[in-house]
Amino acid sequence: MNESEVPVKAGESYDVWINTVGEKGDGIARVKGFVLFVPNVQTGDYVRIRVTKVLQKVGFAEVVQQLEKPDRVERPRKKFESMTMEELHKEEEPSQEFENSEDFGEELDEE
Repeated sequence: MNESEVPVKAGESYDVWINTVGEKGDGIARVKGFVLFVPNVQTGDYVRIRVTKVLQKVGFAEVVQQLEKPDRVERPRKKFESMTMEELHKEEEPSQEFENSEDFGEELDEE
């Protein structure tokens, strides 16, 4: 992934759900499909984050504010409730390539 393909930049803020917590204890959130590691959070937290560092494959962010959890009806998982088992098996499983790796790629030059 080159710099033009990375959908976030250091200094930007986003409201995100913490999807899971990785092996090293950092929360994992996604912004436009891009993985961000966020310390000091738990699975299910809804927080405003500020991106602090962006690498080629992942980024890092800090919590700026704990947010009130909105109604979760609009969460993407609703898509699966009306799917047949055959359709569910066709869905692509999430990538685990970041969970056990410390080789995140080169840091991108910031302008």
